[in-house]
Amino acid sequence: MPVVKQTLPNGVRVLVESVSHVGSASIGLWCRTGSVNETPHEGGITHLIEHMLFKGTQRRTAKQIAEEIEGRGGMLNAFTDKEQTCYYCRVLATDSETALDVLTDMVTGSLLDPEELAREKGVVLEEIKRGEDEPSDHVHDLHIEGLWDGHELGRPVIGTRESVSSFEQGDLKGYIDRRYRADNVIVAVAGNVAGDGIVDAVTERLGALRNGSMTPSLDRPKPNPGRNLVAKDVEQVHFCIGTEGVSVYDDELYTMVVLDGVLGSGMSSRLFQEVRERRGLAYSVGSYHLGYSVGGAFTVYGGTGVKTWPEVEHVVRVEFDKLMADGLPEDELAKVKRSLSGTLALSLEGMNSRMIRMAKNEFVFGRDVPLEETLAKIDAVTAEGVVELARRILLEEKIRTTAIGPFA
Repeated sequence: MPVVKQTLPNGVRVLVESVSHVGSASIGLWCRTGSVNETPHEGGITHLIEHMLFKGTQRRTAKQIAEEIEGRGGMLNAFTDKEQTCYYCRVLATDSETALDVLTDMVTGSLLDPEELAREKGVVLEEIKRGEDEPSDHVHDLHIEGLWDGHELGRPVIGTRESVSSFEQGDLKGYIDRRYRADNVIVAVAGNVAGDGIVDAVTERLGALRNGSMTPSLDRPKPNPGRNLVAKDVEQVHFCIGTEGVSVYDDELYTMVVLDGVLGSGMSSRLFQEVRERRGLAYSVGSYHLGYSVGGAFTVYGGTGVKTWPEVEHVVRVEFDKLMADGLPEDELAKVKRSLSGTLALSLEGMNSRMIRMAKNEFVFGRDVPLEETLAKIDAVTAEGVVELARRILLEEKIRTTAIGPFA
C-alpha cells in the first residue's frame, strides 16, 4: 500500500503505511532535533531529554509507561542521533491507539522531575564511562570528533561529563520548548492499521502543539586528516581509518553506498576477504558510511593485534590504491548492487524498518520514496562513477586514522 501523508493545521506530519497481512504495528514519534541543534553549553541535552521522557508524565509513572506497552507484549525504546530523535514501539495492531497515547503523553506531558533528573544524570554519566571503557565503541566517537573537529556534526551525541552534570530542569524545558515544535514532529506508523483512525488520534493528542521552530542552516564540514593514536591498556588495537563522504542530498549518495559495499560492507567485500579471510589479521573488519544533511563520513573499522596493526593499516591503504588504479570490474559491481538491493528489499519485510524508512524519507526529501525508485538509483551506479569518487576521497593526504591500543 502507498504511504498516506496528512499534515495537521499546526504542522505535525502523520505518515501511515497500511499493511493488512501482518498483525502488528510499528509506531514512531520523531523530532527533527539532535546534537547538531545544541548550543556549545548544551552538549548531550538532547540525549538526556530522551532518557527523561521515560521517567513519568502527569498521567503515568515511569513504571506505567513501560507496563502499558510491555504488558501487552510490545516493546518500547528510543534513540538520539545527530539530527533526529525517535521514540518508538512495536505492538499488536489492536493496541496501536494505546501505544500512540503513551508516546504522545511522553513527549507532551513529561514531568522532568528534578529528583528523577538527578538520578538520570548519574545513569548517563555511567553510560559515558561505559563507552570510554569499550575501545571498540569509543574509537568511533573519537574518530568522528577528530574528523569533524570544531563542527556541529563532530559533537558527541551523549555529551561530556561536565555538560551532563550541569543540566537542571529549566535547561531541559527550554530546549524542549525550542526544538519540540509541531513542524519538527513526524508520527510514522506501519502495520495493520487504518490511516483515518491514526490521523484522528494524532490530531487529538498533538493538535495543540506549537509550531514555529528555528533550525539554523549548517555549513558543510571540512574534513580534518591526520593521525590520532591513543595509548590504553587493552589487548587489541581498535581502529578507524576514514575520510569525507557525501551528504544525503548529494547526487553521489548511491555511488557512495556502492563504494562502501565494494570495500567493506559484508563478508564478500574486498577488505573482509583480504584482511580476515586471506591473511587472518582480524576477527572484525568492515566499513560504513554516515550521511547527514550537510556532509558525510566513510570509515573502515576493525580490531587487530598491536604487532599486526601496521600490516592491517598497510592492507587498507593498498586496497584503496588498488581500486583507484585498477578500477572496478563489471561483475563485481553487479554483485555488490544485487546484494544492496536484496538487503534493502528484505529489510522492508519488517514493520519497524518500514516505519523508519518512511520518516527518514519525509525528513530528507519531504515525500515518500518508493522502493522501486531507490533500487533504480542503485542500479544506475556505474563502475566509472565509483572509481571517480574513490579517487577524490581516498587519497592518502585526505585520510584520518584513529586508533586505541597498547601503544608505547
